[in-house]
Amino acid sequence: MASRHIETWNQCLGVIKDNTSEESFDTWFRPIKPISLENDVLTIQVPSQFFYEWLEDKYIDLLKKTIKKVIGPFGKLEYSVLMDSSDKSVTIKMPSSDYVETKNPLGRPHSEIPSDAPINPFIIPGLKKLQIDPQLNENYTFDNFIEGDCNRVARQGGLEVAKNPGKTAFNPLLIYSSTGLGKTHLCHAIGLEVKRLHPEKTVLYVQAEQFINQYVTASRDKNLNNFVHFYQMIDVLIIDDIQFLAKKTMTQEAFFHIFNYLHQNNKQLVITSDKLPADLQDMEKRLLSRFIWGLTAELQMPDINTRLAILKHKLYTNGIVLSDEVVDYLATNIRTNVRELEGVLISLVAQASLNKKTITLDLAKQTIDRFIRSYVKEVSVEYIINIVCDYFNIPVDNLSLNTRKHQVVQTRQVAMYMAKKYSNASLASIGKQCGNKDHATVHHACKTVSDRLDTDKQFKRMLDDIEKKILG
Repeated sequence: MASRHIETWNQCLGVIKDNTSEESFDTWFRPIKPISLENDVLTIQVPSQFFYEWLEDKYIDLLKKTIKKVIGPFGKLEYSVLMDSSDKSVTIKMPSSDYVETKNPLGRPHSEIPSDAPINPFIIPGLKKLQIDPQLNENYTFDNFIEGDCNRVARQGGLEVAKNPGKTAFNPLLIYSSTGLGKTHLCHAIGLEVKRLHPEKTVLYVQAEQFINQYVTASRDKNLNNFVHFYQMIDVLIIDDIQFLAKKTMTQEAFFHIFNYLHQNNKQLVITSDKLPADLQDMEKRLLSRFIWGLTAELQMPDINTRLAILKHKLYTNGIVLSDEVVDYLATNIRTNVRELEGVLISLVAQASLNKKTITLDLAKQTIDRFIRSYVKEVSVEYIINIVCDYFNIPVDNLSLNTRKHQVVQTRQVAMYMAKKYSNASLASIGKQCGNKDHATVHHACKTVSDRLDTDKQFKRMLDDIEKKILG
């Protein structure tokens, strides 16, 4: 014969099933186990804190009405929440109908709660702070992240976030750029600075691909609740390369709930992407809308002064001495990204060391000449614009004119198309340099040119000529 608490819960399930969808019932109520029934208080066991919070948020009214109907007017509900995958659990009481006005899932009488203390429905008695590896690279600090016009907004935004995580308007902080411009460095710098200023905070840096793999494992092991619960315990969550979540519908769903929970509880989110949120494909709109709630900052190609500062800092920290003319040559000719700039410097120093040669300007030219021919012209939107405008015999300033003249419109569209194809700049950056247009205009221009290439042979020959001039 079934125990009284099991029979009572089965009666409750009968009521709940009639008032929920089959999918919701199977997901949120079948996993619950009745534990005991004493003094009209039914205790049920739920798999995780996240599970408990979801029930409290989505089904509180249904549960209260069901308990009153099955047990009686004095019926109450108590949760036993399993923490991690151990046998230990923490008990949380759902508010009785006497406390409808103020949600108090801790189940304590109002007299026990200081009148000036805010009630936090997500705090569970006995819950211990997680001790986890933040996965931060100690070498990527703000001290060696050289500031320039190309990254000032992102760097300053990162510093503000590190000083007051979750308490600024920069939540989330979304940093986007092409590869090699410092997104990952800045992420680690933010995390390290938070740990320095707020050692009590739980910080976690995770690459999106790692997050996806963890989700797949948790799903396979039927451990998704613990997966979500783990991430909801983080104070500062840093997700690198969020674009890899594209087409991962279920992973996006899990991240959506994690994002909401952290944001609502004033936890800090830092996200990086290779594109503006509006340009990310195959991502849920509700996620994209949340990505722009805070500060969206672009890391652009470093200008000559920033490249010089980066090189000089690298030389100083590594004890390398180069002549000013060699440093100037490197900074002037390597314009792809910071990673390539550092890579060429390392290669040059290694070659000189192995061959026991002095690093002269001639050696520098020999070492990077091939690299320059391959890449230098690919990344400069300004260079591409000058080539295209010269080809069509249109002054560069005319791209900013608000005109529908075919020659100007065509020149601007071709410049946008070529800049997208041969540079690492974002659509927003290209639009800004091509007449101060937005990313949507660039996207439309690229599609227009691409469609025309398929049908207009003369136009295709013209663009082939322009490409040859761009690539030298």
